[in-house]
Amino acid sequence: MSEDFALRSSRVVTPGGERSGIIIVRGGRIEAVVDSEPNGLEIRDVGRLAILPGVVDAHVHVNEPGRTEWEGFETATRAAAAGGITTIVDMPLNSIPVTTTVAALEIKRAAARGRVHVDCAFWGGVVPGNAGDLAALAAAGVRGAKAFLVHSGIEEFPASDRATLRAGMIALRTADLPLLAHAELLGACCATPSAAPEYAQYLASRPRAWENDAIRMLVALCRETGCRTHIVHLSSSDALPIVASARAEGLPLTVETCPHYLTFAAESIPSRSPAFKCAPPIREGENRERLWQGLQDGVIDMVVSDHSPSTPDLKVRQGGDFMAAWGGIASVQFSLAAVWTGAYARGFRLSEVCRWMSERSARLAGLAERKGAIRPGLDADLVVFDPEASFTIRADAVLHRHPLTPYLGMALRGVVLETYVRGRKVYDHGTFADPHGDLL
Repeated sequence: MSEDFALRSSRVVTPGGERSGIIIVRGGRIEAVVDSEPNGLEIRDVGRLAILPGVVDAHVHVNEPGRTEWEGFETATRAAAAGGITTIVDMPLNSIPVTTTVAALEIKRAAARGRVHVDCAFWGGVVPGNAGDLAALAAAGVRGAKAFLVHSGIEEFPASDRATLRAGMIALRTADLPLLAHAELLGACCATPSAAPEYAQYLASRPRAWENDAIRMLVALCRETGCRTHIVHLSSSDALPIVASARAEGLPLTVETCPHYLTFAAESIPSRSPAFKCAPPIREGENRERLWQGLQDGVIDMVVSDHSPSTPDLKVRQGGDFMAAWGGIASVQFSLAAVWTGAYARGFRLSEVCRWMSERSARLAGLAERKGAIRPGLDADLVVFDPEASFTIRADAVLHRHPLTPYLGMALRGVVLETYVRGRKVYDHGTFADPHGDLL
């Protein structure tokens, strides 16, 4: 298809909702959404298939360089394109070096250049002693910086205490960038009977109180510093009133959750199934339903994958023991379908899913002037999507570097048929163009 073209559908998902229309694309941008056929353009009619804005996944661990055997830019972005994701924002870990200096950022960009199938932006990191590096990282183009309030899992990215967070937040406020925080504070664990199921033991080792206490501290620091503050991968629904209260106060606080917290329930996780292990953990079914309510109420802003794979040997250590396994869920290829499956079952609309997965995540990453919606002037990042079709996930269809994911064997609703990045088709019914993505 030529660079200038038009796509017609009876289900174009715009910020105002679904409508029938023709999307005119010129020079890789959306020129207009119109009702009548434009002259001189190739028009493709996709009928009742939906056209969505490309998903902006603001929480992806690519791990390259340094741990490319876990995942890399080529494999992660191919999987993203197949899943309807047109922009990822890469986390500052688990790569080596971690992205806490400009020199490390340039090493990561060099590893990604010419090898990404979708557009890619980068988060920096906040660690003890690097507050002085944050202004330079901001000038070099990071979209914000992430901190861990507990051990990150790797020695290269140590946890931040309150003083480290405060210093980092002051620097980020000056740069007008958000702090992203892994919100768990180490505290007492809940006791479980020795005969409890294995996953129940892991769940009890990271109770909701850890998240709730961390979020209270972050709210206080947000109030003190004025820094935009973003809670990553919220799993504790008990924290929703804390967030709502901070919002009512006018604090610049945003929150994400993830498909796995919206899909799975702790009581249904089989023993010796470490593909389900993540931190914070997947919690009970009632907690899951309260997270969906948080999305409906607007307390939770967005849904992102937190794609965090590792090598299979790290996930199945000691025969798959949950406590020994690496924590992280591989999901970037399936996040849109997983969320749509759950959303459809609960009566939500495609336009709401696009708001959670495209519009608001683009805004968080400072990309709303280019990404996140079907609107004139924005990049022509488009997804042709069959919201009525379903598919079952097989290992041979997984495009992540390793086919170890809790979604294996699941039937999901919603099939991505085509993905366009800045007007170029990068994914087409199972085939890929050469890497086309830009570094943002």
